[in-house]
Amino acid sequence: MRLAHGVGEARSSVLRRAPLEAAELPPTVRSTIRRTFGAELGVGEVVDRILRDVRERGDTAVARYNQEIDGVHGGRARSLEVSSEEMEAAYDRLDAGLVRALREAADQVRRFHQRQMEHAARGFQKDGVGQQVRPLARVGMYVPGTRTIYPSTVLMIAVPARVAGVRELVMATPALPDASVSPLKLVAAHIAGVDRVFRAGGVQGIAALTYGTESVPRVDKICGPGNVFVTEAKKRVYGEVGLDGVFGPSETVVIADGGADPELVAADLLAGAEHDELATAILISTSEGLASKTLGELQSQMDGLERKDIARASLEARGGIAVVEDLAKALELANEFAPEHLCLHVERPGRLLEKVRNAGAVFVGAASVESIGDFTAGPSHVMPTGGSARFASPLGVQDFLKATSVIALDSRALERLGPPAATIARAEGFGGHAQAVERRLGRRR
Repeated sequence: MRLAHGVGEARSSVLRRAPLEAAELPPTVRSTIRRTFGAELGVGEVVDRILRDVRERGDTAVARYNQEIDGVHGGRARSLEVSSEEMEAAYDRLDAGLVRALREAADQVRRFHQRQMEHAARGFQKDGVGQQVRPLARVGMYVPGTRTIYPSTVLMIAVPARVAGVRELVMATPALPDASVSPLKLVAAHIAGVDRVFRAGGVQGIAALTYGTESVPRVDKICGPGNVFVTEAKKRVYGEVGLDGVFGPSETVVIADGGADPELVAADLLAGAEHDELATAILISTSEGLASKTLGELQSQMDGLERKDIARASLEARGGIAVVEDLAKALELANEFAPEHLCLHVERPGRLLEKVRNAGAVFVGAASVESIGDFTAGPSHVMPTGGSARFASPLGVQDFLKATSVIALDSRALERLGPPAATIARAEGFGGHAQAVERRLGRRR
């Protein structure tokens, strides 16, 4: 792990982000690109070709890329949609305790977003002007993963969408080589209220949801994270379809003072690091001693992790520790970095919370473990990354609602607002606009 002393050194090393697109594609990915397209292509070129093919050839193109890129074969590969029989059979393949945990998590996520909905969905009307709020008609979810399964991501997208009142919710996700979809994903989708599930991974999944195919309905908005290809595809299709955001690898920043428990600090850093080799886990501390003890804990705890190789690669490439003079400097750096997760391991975390400006989620005190936030706390774990917490928010019911302005003027409002509107219209050269106002005003005189 990198070690920095002072704010300036921390900014230039530990807290300096490397552009995601600068990361070298793994050899296996480059080999798949050569095999599929017969050429060495970059991420953008691959995305453009798949988007074009799916737009022009629909299901045929989706099935082809499912096979070429994801290795999906078998009889079910010809049918993109997961049947109701497959959904029901998925329950029999899971432990009852796991199903119960998914239900409990869904209930907690639902309760949180119901409270959020009470505030988000209120329209208003005053002096003839207001707005009405309506849910989106059809939303598409993208849920990644075949080797690592993310049922929690299903819950964190689908439940707030349902609470918001989305009429139809469809999910695209990669299939396994035998064309099956993980029963864990299917059970989570059923519990959360997903209407339809499609075998469509990667760029072809984003394309199918954007343009629609013979099987996959076109959606109004796409939500969910993915790899660099999925992220690039979402950027490309924005405008033809709405997006929740553009997400990169997971990020965790821990602020800790000298009284923090190094065992728990290290545990939170490892929880962040094991997400992905490109994940970022950073400690900003006011104590050299705490930093040193945390390094020792990281080494001893890492050996017991199933994903230790991933965690180690993450910490070596993007992890780091910055030692600064006080908590004010620590928070200054954290606000500049704007992390997805910000954990406060300090004596009086509530006072520090008041000064946090930029973070996807803040975990206040040692008991507020980030892992619970990922699975069962209630707020969605789909959150801004890459510094976008400076201007973006976690996924919530507001992402599935849209406001329509309502202008319902009476005669008094017309008399008050009409003359200045006509004056501005003429100043901009829009005489027809001005006349439309003046003819109404003239009838009243």
